[in-house]
Amino acid sequence: MNNVLIPILAGIAGIVIGVVIMTISSRAGLDRARNEAQSILDESNAKAENIVRQANLDGKQQVMEMKQQAEREIKSQRDRIQAQENKLVRREDNIGFREENLSAKEKKLDEKTRLADDKLKHLSKMEEELKQRIDSQIEVLEKAAGLSREDAKAELMDAVAKKSEKDIAAYLHEQDEIAQEKAADNARNIIATAIQRYSQEETIDRTVSVVTLPNEDMKGRIIGREGRNIKAIEQATGVDLIIDDTPDVITVSCFDPIRREIARQSLEQLMKDGRIQPGRIEEVVNKVTRELDDTIAKIGDEAVFKLGINRLNRELTKLVGRLRYRYSYGQNVLEHSMEVATFAGIMAAELGLNQQLAKRAGLLHDIGKAIDFEQEGSHVELGAKVAKKYGENNIVINAIESHHGDKPADDIIAVLVAAADTLSAARPGARYESMENYIERLEQLEKIATSFDGVEKAFAIQAGREIRVMVQPEKINDETMVKVAHDLKDRIENEMTYPGQIKVTLIREVRVQELAQ
Repeated sequence: MNNVLIPILAGIAGIVIGVVIMTISSRAGLDRARNEAQSILDESNAKAENIVRQANLDGKQQVMEMKQQAEREIKSQRDRIQAQENKLVRREDNIGFREENLSAKEKKLDEKTRLADDKLKHLSKMEEELKQRIDSQIEVLEKAAGLSREDAKAELMDAVAKKSEKDIAAYLHEQDEIAQEKAADNARNIIATAIQRYSQEETIDRTVSVVTLPNEDMKGRIIGREGRNIKAIEQATGVDLIIDDTPDVITVSCFDPIRREIARQSLEQLMKDGRIQPGRIEEVVNKVTRELDDTIAKIGDEAVFKLGINRLNRELTKLVGRLRYRYSYGQNVLEHSMEVATFAGIMAAELGLNQQLAKRAGLLHDIGKAIDFEQEGSHVELGAKVAKKYGENNIVINAIESHHGDKPADDIIAVLVAAADTLSAARPGARYESMENYIERLEQLEKIATSFDGVEKAFAIQAGREIRVMVQPEKINDETMVKVAHDLKDRIENEMTYPGQIKVTLIREVRVQELAQ
């Protein structure tokens, strides 16, 4: 029996020991699992903290960028508002200055009107007193001479006329000298005032272009959202767009006439097309620029062909075409240059000189004005520089340099170009369409002069700016010449219409001859 129990007990002991070992092993695995779970949990917490920390950093970065963007937009808005305020301030200053000038002129005009009224009253009073004295003198003469009123009056007037002829001539001569002295000062003041008054108007007229809009809503489309369209146009063309309260118009302002023309044509095409946005604006401006370059080249070719000038450099031809959009003192420079070329060519032909060279010098004499708004220097300096660059004749270069007296003329063609430039600028009958009227005015001037008794011949010279009259010395003496000149001046002023002034010169020559045998 003991033999039977021992194995049973040994088996039970083994089972118990196995259970104990399994229990111990299970507890060790549980501890390892717990440790691994705790390690995973710690690692997850660390990763979560890193993610949260990175998210906070990203959020702060985005907030900072948004803040900077908002500050930039606010600064841009402030700059635009400040620019608009500056423009308004300048306009207010200009308006105030003009109002002050107008008020001052009105005061001067009122003062002059008052003085004129006072002088008229004084003259009327003097005229009445003189009439009373004449009447009393006539009564005295009638009683003393026993003549009728009409006879006494005729005798008195004849005596007064003979006695006062010399006094009148001397008085007129003296007054003429005084008037000439005052006229010189007054002329300078008048010219200075005219230039001052006209210069601003001319600058405005020739440095701006007005674009007509189909309706008032188009202004908003051209400005665009937050001003992006108008900004794109100004950046692409280099001009300033002035949009004010004037209905249905926009003003394009720029001293460069080419840029101004590009902006004007681009605006017209954009309004016609209807699509006004930055991308489309740049496309249209580039297209108009290319088309205008072609147009300028064609204009230059037409001018050269019309004048019959041979072999002109292609770049010079383009510069000639650019003169079509340039104005100086109210004249279109291309038309003025073509007139100068025509006049110089005619005079050269009459003198037997090189007509082609004279026309070439006349056409290019103001070529510097095609680039003087882009480069530093006067149009004379720039024109001579361009002519030298493209290998023009030295006579042409000298004509450009000397047509304003900056350098002496080395050739007679340069003198002809300067004279033609003066003719085209002053233009007393110089334009083709007014030639007949110009000749008629000269004939009328000579006819008036020869209508005076004692005038032998009369010659209109200086393109009608002076009339020289040869008088007969046996009929007109030195004292009478002053009166004749004064009367001739009055008739010219009353019977003729002419630009500028006409100088009246009387010449009296006495010759005595003897023959020695």
